Amino acid sequence: MKQAWIWGGLTGVGALAACVEMASMPEAGEGRALYVENCAQCHGPVGRGDGPWAEGMNPAPSNLTQLAENGSFPRARVLSTIDGYHRAQVPGQQMPEFGALLTGESVPVDVGDGVMTPTPRPLAALLSYLESIQET
Repeated sequence: MKQAWIWGGLTGVGALAACVEMASMPEAGEGRALYVENCAQCHGPVGRGDGPWAEGMNPAPSNLTQLAENGSFPRARVLSTIDGYHRAQVPGQQMPEFGALLTGESVPVDVGDGVMTPTPRPLAALLSYLESIQET
């Protein structure tokens, strides 16, 4: 009886570990595909603000390789800019909101305050990619 209880406990721990692994932060490569599909037209192939649609835009698209401030990548600000919250009341903003990136499985993301925030996986993947292209 005791062996069955121990075996059941170990099975439960293994299932929990599998769930935690499935909900991990995406790698930058996963976000690169989303970047190419949704951002490169304005921000350019490597994020410098020189995409084919950038010419004549006012304000000009941001250089996404220069977002890190003092060596710290502003995860919360980047996420809120992508999802539209940061730009909600700013006139003249041309960047669209990416509602399609706000759906799907959630993963835990540390937005810089040590608190893990549930974030849709596609949005977290894009964040991971943008963090990987910083030129600091």
